[in-house]
Amino acid sequence: MSNSTSGQPSRRAAAPLVVLAVVALLAAMWAGLVRMGWQLPLLRPTLPMAHGPLMVCGFLGTLVGLERAVGLSGLDSRQRWTYIGPAATGIGSLLLVLGIAWPVGTLLIVLGSVVLVLAMVVILRIHVALYSVVMLLGALSWLGGNLLWMFGRSIPEVSIWWAGFLVLTIVGERLELSRLLRLSRGKQVAFGVAVAVLVAGVLLSSVAFQAGARLTGAGMLLLAVWLLLFDIARRTVRKTGLTRYIAVALLAGYVWLGFSGLQRLHHGGLTAGPHYDALMHTLFVGFVFSMIFAHAPIIVPALTGWPLAYSPAFYVSLALLQLSLLLRIAGDATLQTAVRRWGGLLNEVAILLFLVLLALAVRRGRRQVV
Repeated sequence: MSNSTSGQPSRRAAAPLVVLAVVALLAAMWAGLVRMGWQLPLLRPTLPMAHGPLMVCGFLGTLVGLERAVGLSGLDSRQRWTYIGPAATGIGSLLLVLGIAWPVGTLLIVLGSVVLVLAMVVILRIHVALYSVVMLLGALSWLGGNLLWMFGRSIPEVSIWWAGFLVLTIVGERLELSRLLRLSRGKQVAFGVAVAVLVAGVLLSSVAFQAGARLTGAGMLLLAVWLLLFDIARRTVRKTGLTRYIAVALLAGYVWLGFSGLQRLHHGGLTAGPHYDALMHTLFVGFVFSMIFAHAPIIVPALTGWPLAYSPAFYVSLALLQLSLLLRIAGDATLQTAVRRWGGLLNEVAILLFLVLLALAVRRGRRQVV
């Protein structure tokens, strides 16, 4: 292993890929507003249908692949091939924005997920542990979903596989951090059972959509309960400053994960309508973006090398995200389209505000170092 010369090149390689991920995020958000009924320029006729792929594959998939690439290449410069993954998904998502989905854009995204699977195999060989296995399963779930998408399966069907990717990746990372607690064998077994239920649901969904969706929901609910009971955030929420902020965001996200799981368990495999909107966005906005809000103040300095000065203002964007999502699902539950639309708009305002606050925190951090 050699890391003496790889750190800086790794960070330089990360910068343009972060830009591609942010472009995918902004395009996905624009597409989401159009889908909700806001009268905005369409930009491209295919953009609204690309909302889900851009958010999951273009933004989140690129960032997950980039995080793995930076970590592996930082340990060993021979692992720089892992950058092919986030580069492929980033460029593929850019092609989706331009309306070039098939075949080049889709194939590049599939390639990116293949590279992530290979990267996770390398990580598993370095760290043979339950959390590495879970994150590998997450990468395989992303690859499976992307292949189904490429071969014409509907987004509601594919989204269960994409949900598996994000949930397994995140809970795997949380399990890794929970090693500090020296979890008992019983707690580890309980975690493994919850993961097994989720994976079984994802696999089943391709042949029995309704049953698979419900089983996936049960797995999500079990994982949410486990995290709320045993994750280290329960202890760190008693701390102060950035540590407490991260814990609050994590715990909020676990609640949304459980709520989304309950909805899947109750409704099964939905394909459209207000309940579908609530089911999807309690997971992808409530859970996933709460995790992003929690982890970004740590991940951004790790990827870029830029220090970050924490500010309590982060709570403003976090609170807005939670409250706007409550407004959105209230609109879904009462069939009030205008309420849902405003909730969705405020979801995106919260995300943009967070990005601004993050940029300001990096700027303050770099000034303090100088």
